[in-house]
Amino acid sequence: MTKVVRTALQSPLAPFCLCALLLSPQANAQETTPRADKHYVGLLATAINHRTIGPAAERAWGSAATLVVGGHITDLFHAELRAGGGYKDAKVPDSDFTLAVDYFASWYIGMHYPLGEYANIYGQFGFSYIHGEATLSNRDADRNVFYRNFGDEFPDSGFSTSWLAGLDFEVIEDTFLVFEGGKLFEDTGSEVNSFQFSGGVRYEF
Repeated sequence: MTKVVRTALQSPLAPFCLCALLLSPQANAQETTPRADKHYVGLLATAINHRTIGPAAERAWGSAATLVVGGHITDLFHAELRAGGGYKDAKVPDSDFTLAVDYFASWYIGMHYPLGEYANIYGQFGFSYIHGEATLSNRDADRNVFYRNFGDEFPDSGFSTSWLAGLDFEVIEDTFLVFEGGKLFEDTGSEVNSFQFSGGVRYEF
C-alpha cells in the first residue's frame, strides 16, 4: 500500500490529481443551490367543501384546479401566489341549489420544516379573493325554502383570510408530491365556510 501511494505521488500527474481532490468538494457545494435561492411552481387538483350552507348547515362539494407560484425567502420561510378555477359546481343535497366558484386568487406566507431528508411539513396563512355564483332552480319548491335568501353572486364578501397545512415528499430531485388542506374563505354575508383539500406536484428550481 505504501509503495502504491509513493508511486502515485511521484507520478507527473500527481499535482493535477491533488488539485482535483481538493477542488471536488468545493465544486459539489457550488452545484447545490441553497433552498433560500429557489423558486417553485405547482399544479394541484382541489376539492372545495362548502359548509354551514343555510339554516340547516348543509355541506356540498365542488372541484377546482390550482396553479401555485412561489419562492423561498429563507431555508424555512416561503411566500406564494395561487390562482384557481372551478370545474365542478357544488350541488347542495336534497335541493335545487348550487354553489359555483368561478375563480379564486390567494397570497400566502408560510413556514416549512423538514422531516428527514425527503419530506417537509408546512403551514401558511394569507388572503384570498373568490368570485362565484349561486343558482337556485324551482325557487317555490318546499325543499328550497332555506336557500331563497341567497343572492346570485357568491360569496357576498369576495375577500377572506385563508390558511393551509400540508405535507410534501420529494420523489425525484426537486420534484415533490404535495398533500394539503385548510380554509379557503368564509363568507360573512351567507356565513358559508369553504375548505380546500388539494393534491398534486411541485417543482423547485
